[in-house]
Amino acid sequence: MGARQGLPGPLAARVTYLLEPKNWLIVTVLGVGFHADGPDGAGWGLLAAFFVAVLPTLFISRGIRRGRWEDRNVGARRARIAVLAFITASVATGLVLLVGLGAPSLLTGYLAFMLVSVAVLAAITLVWKISIHCAVASGSVTILALTYGPFVLCAFVLAGLLAWSRVAVRDHTWLQAVAGSVLGAAAAALVYTAFLGHRQDRTTASGHSAWAAPATRSASPTCLNPRISSAPNQSTRANSTVTAAAATAGRRPQGTAGPRRQAPAGQAPR
Repeated sequence: MGARQGLPGPLAARVTYLLEPKNWLIVTVLGVGFHADGPDGAGWGLLAAFFVAVLPTLFISRGIRRGRWEDRNVGARRARIAVLAFITASVATGLVLLVGLGAPSLLTGYLAFMLVSVAVLAAITLVWKISIHCAVASGSVTILALTYGPFVLCAFVLAGLLAWSRVAVRDHTWLQAVAGSVLGAAAAALVYTAFLGHRQDRTTASGHSAWAAPATRSASPTCLNPRISSAPNQSTRANSTVTAAAATAGRRPQGTAGPRRQAPAGQAPR
């Protein structure tokens, strides 16, 4: 709720603003989209970002102007439920649109995961003010780390900094911040791993390796490495042996008496 009283307030408020869920979600959908289909996938990610980040931010800003909530963090429980309901509707609309338009399955799977996550966070918020900021941050880092590799785990430093800021501005306790971080990371890891496992099973069932490209190159003769078989050589050698044996059988062995040939008339027999 803006910069609260206390020494860390102004800095913590700036950290909260820079690392708010909108920014994490934009980076994540762009990263997942690019990983799924290169530049075209990044374009799909931009469309997804409109529904998961831009529209919810516009809704929150409109509520601030009308005095429905104090700031972008939306600390009041009833207001948080209203914002989460709008986010759920926006993400669901984006998911239906992307599926209908043929977006990459990895990206639509992430939106489906986000839809379920928002519903779970809304249910928890009814009884306890868990940190949605921390849940989104840790979930985004986990998804990107599973997508691009362990080096992305360094971004958990930013997630930890965000958790500190949420406690410093007195929007959450440390328990709420840690619980949000753990829930976000665990849910992302489980769902993403299950999604990849499902894709692996489908790909394997189709007769191709789950991770390698389909082996269509074997159908092209030009792609085959020439291989020399010893079978023709063995057959040739066998035929040569038989031919030589037959030729030898027709000649008189040296030192043996063979049939005498008749000498032509007028010549002495040899």
